[in-house]
Amino acid sequence: MAMEKVALLGTGLMGFPMARNLAAASVPLTVWNRTQAKADPLAVHGATVAATVAEAVAGADIVISMMSDGPTVLAVVEENVGALKDGALWIDMSSTKPEEARAQKAILAKAGIAHLDAPVSGGTKGAEAAGLAIMVGGEASDFDRARPVFEAMGRPVHVGPAGTGQLSKLCNQTIVAVTIGAVAEAMLLAAEGGADPAALRAALKGGFADSTILQQHGERMTEGNFVPGGLSKFQLKDLDNVLAEAAHVNLSLPMTQGVRDRFAHFVDDMDGADMDHSGLYLELKKRNGMLT
Repeated sequence: MAMEKVALLGTGLMGFPMARNLAAASVPLTVWNRTQAKADPLAVHGATVAATVAEAVAGADIVISMMSDGPTVLAVVEENVGALKDGALWIDMSSTKPEEARAQKAILAKAGIAHLDAPVSGGTKGAEAAGLAIMVGGEASDFDRARPVFEAMGRPVHVGPAGTGQLSKLCNQTIVAVTIGAVAEAMLLAAEGGADPAALRAALKGGFADSTILQQHGERMTEGNFVPGGLSKFQLKDLDNVLAEAAHVNLSLPMTQGVRDRFAHFVDDMDGADMDHSGLYLELKKRNGMLT
């Protein structure tokens, strides 16, 4: 069966490799990015590069948005809902709030357009390897329709009704952020105590303490490589969304609050906004008087 036509909006750190994988899977693909130069190289991979969102979504069966935040996606939806094809499906793969996902769905439903919220985890490495974890909220029938497109980018799981994909991503980001904080402390303790952090990571491999964050971000920390895979400013945005959702359901999340405040210091006071989120290691070093 032929693949449906897809428009992907947003070809940044994550959207670019996702688009490339869709093109490699023979998905008929049109792409758009606010800065067109970031989308132009995808033409080599077989994608059509559109100059406007309306041009990109015209005739598309499935629209994928991969943007910086919920308000941006909502504005794009509101401005372009009239350009969508009858029977189209909009999939937002950005990281937003559950309430923003439901707001998108409500706007699109008035025009007869289906919607899924499907944020991802796995960072740029997962995006490049088509190995993203994809958490999908919405109707099961829409999920089934989108499955071939999702599987070109990673491993999709339907987690519940509208908004639960974003809720799942918030849960993911809580685990990621707290684990980054724990790994930073372990790597610094190992280094200052005289152990080889690389040997420590090898020793822990396969044990209860092992994780992708330990192996990938632990290495980044000890090598001082903070070229962004996951931006710290987006990690902070996600943690703010976590705490907003927690407040909505009357929960206190003390570990999340603590690591959120550390990311805020790193982003706002240490110019860490555009560094990888493993850069929280630098915040820890400064806290310990190791950085000026």
